[in-house]
Amino acid sequence: MAVADRLARFAAAATWDDVPDEAREALKLRLLDSVGCAIGAQDGPPVRAIRADLAELGGEPRCSFVGGGRGTPPDAALYNGALVRYLDFNDSYLAPGETCHPSDNVAPVLAAAQFAGAAGGDLLAALAVAYQVQCRLADEAPVRSRYFDHTTQGAYAVAAGVSRALGLDAERTANAVAIAGTALNALRVTRTSLSNWKGLAYPFTAFAATRAALLARRGVTGPRDVFEGRKGFMEAIAGPFEIDWERERLDAAPKTIVKRFNAEIHSQSVVEAALELRAEAGFRPEEVEHVEVDTFDVAFSIIGGGDEGDKTAVSTKEEADHSLPYMVAAALLDGRLMPEQYEPERIARADVQALLRRVRVRPDESLSARFPAELGCRLGIRLGNGTVLERAKTDYEGFHTRPVGWKAAERKLETLSAGWTDASLRARLIECVRTLEDRSADDLASLLELVSAPTIDNRDRR
Repeated sequence: MAVADRLARFAAAATWDDVPDEAREALKLRLLDSVGCAIGAQDGPPVRAIRADLAELGGEPRCSFVGGGRGTPPDAALYNGALVRYLDFNDSYLAPGETCHPSDNVAPVLAAAQFAGAAGGDLLAALAVAYQVQCRLADEAPVRSRYFDHTTQGAYAVAAGVSRALGLDAERTANAVAIAGTALNALRVTRTSLSNWKGLAYPFTAFAATRAALLARRGVTGPRDVFEGRKGFMEAIAGPFEIDWERERLDAAPKTIVKRFNAEIHSQSVVEAALELRAEAGFRPEEVEHVEVDTFDVAFSIIGGGDEGDKTAVSTKEEADHSLPYMVAAALLDGRLMPEQYEPERIARADVQALLRRVRVRPDESLSARFPAELGCRLGIRLGNGTVLERAKTDYEGFHTRPVGWKAAERKLETLSAGWTDASLRARLIECVRTLEDRSADDLASLLELVSAPTIDNRDRR
């Protein structure tokens, strides 16, 4: 039996009863976290552009958009997925050779479940499938070192999760996986040459993989040996690997981590250390002479100025939230790191531009050896009077060793969505997610339609 067929049997058979108790609570918490991220991102220029494009082109109004309106399942996967991803505030999964954001699967799975009239338990089971597929492929088939993006594995995750949400049998699910996996192999330049596409790459994958599942639903076939076949995923990109899908559990959600700060995931412990020192020592930001950061090699490569480019030339939101020097400088200056720290006028201000150039980032072998079990760092801040403030960390609040609970997810939702929702709607969203297995997918999607939204005008159609 082909690998795609074994994966498909796993996906098609999954039920909410198969999800372990710990994973159930973790999955709901991450769903609520994603809802907050999505609502708070509505004014982002790239997502406004997508909304304007969808409004102009139109489409069958079958699935809800956050903030009102409806469109096709692929369009909802694209738009709502862009909202979940744009702030770069959603959950992450850390494997030795790959980092991904499993909640990127929320939008396509929700759209498919609403389209299919699925129960809330089926929506959650489908999301658990998508989490499992993406995280296990990140473990066993990383592609970053081969210059492909993590959305490559995401194509399989979306296809599997959407197929489960649609209620497809194993045959059609295997074809959805095969079509999406064959077609959607993305280049890592997405992360090395930062643009709006950094936040839109997975939503676009979700858009296309959702369409692949809908085609498979109609009987369209794909190359079933997409993984192991001649010139398939293993031979062309990932190399040989093995996952025994017959033995997989739906337990990936608790292994993901949520973000405390609006910052790239590998920066979280450094930012926490910087904010703690700022609060405890009471120095003024202008007193900072320079900052030294020791971190693990993956963080250095992606956000510290290593393999993926200079991190001191920062002029856009996408460059800022993937620059450890910028994030440390902004946190020290403002005492927080939230969406407002990525507004264009904040990024351009002279104080942060000057300070970020006095932040030095170095890779450390001992910290690298303990990643991903630890998110270690050492931070040193030298003040103008010669005082040196130091802090070492192995984790942050939101990591496996210090997980956050439901109340923290509620607070994050309130913080990010306060400008777009009132207390009553937030309470209804929280209760809907908390009891989703007793509701329908449409219950949640329809509530998201009630969120206030920015007005689309001619600027968004440029």
